[in-house]
Amino acid sequence: MAIAAQTSLSQAAAGTDRITYGAVHLDVIDLERSLAFWRDLIGLGELDRAADEVRLGVDGRALIVLHPGAQRGPVRGRSGLYHVAVHLPSEAEFARVLARVAAAGVAQAPTDHIFSKATYLSDPDGVQLELTLETPERAGEITVGPGSVTIRDSDGRLRGMTEALDVRDVLSHLEDRDLDRPLPSGTSVGHLHLHVADLEATRRFYTDVIGFQDHTYVPDIGFGDLSAGGRFPHRFAFNVWQGVGAPPSPPGTAGLRSFELAVDPGALAATRGQLDAERHSYELDADSLITRDPSGNELRLAERA
Repeated sequence: MAIAAQTSLSQAAAGTDRITYGAVHLDVIDLERSLAFWRDLIGLGELDRAADEVRLGVDGRALIVLHPGAQRGPVRGRSGLYHVAVHLPSEAEFARVLARVAAAGVAQAPTDHIFSKATYLSDPDGVQLELTLETPERAGEITVGPGSVTIRDSDGRLRGMTEALDVRDVLSHLEDRDLDRPLPSGTSVGHLHLHVADLEATRRFYTDVIGFQDHTYVPDIGFGDLSAGGRFPHRFAFNVWQGVGAPPSPPGTAGLRSFELAVDPGALAATRGQLDAERHSYELDADSLITRDPSGNELRLAERA
């Protein structure tokens, strides 16, 4: 089954996303080493800290929460986090953080996805981060074949899903040479991409139970991508590239501990009803619902006020 055989990206729903991300919680090995990356290099502000966590974010809103105590880096052949994506609000701010990473001599992989511009890098524990600028206006139509995905840009030209980013053009939007400025207002966690054990079980869980929508689903290449209903289509991606049936990482592994989702008012009751119907375990904590997906990844859902 290949969902979204042909989808117009330029005419996608222009409404706001029905699901957005709160904080992503990461287990890390060395807290100060991780702070040098996430706070000092990437530019997240330190909001507060306790004995077992440090909350980092923008405008008083946590985006990444670091939990020290892991003993090892990510393990191959396991399900869990592929990458977390921090989305920048403008070309100038995307250019700033890209330039800051380059000036620090940290390896990165600038990539053009047409519907977004991105660069990829890893934290000191090997947890992968994507820094993203959403550019859905550059995208036209995506076509999903039996084992491939192709895209036409807004000018009708056939493009690959991943191409080399024109870094010179990106840096031309840098309005000043202040590379020490922290991440600005409007920065958010814009999507997650997970390694999972079962592609179809993951798709059903995140669409039927959580409320994401199908966007691109290509079992032949072991990949799926879901929308949250807004104009930008790439909100939750998953793959089986670590192997079908890949078990969770062993305790003490750096990487994803849990992540938070904010949903529309009334959606939490629907999710709880689906979980009850499928006899899927969950917990209630104040105004939140905590559960695990079919691969064991923990997520916490709460309704937006």
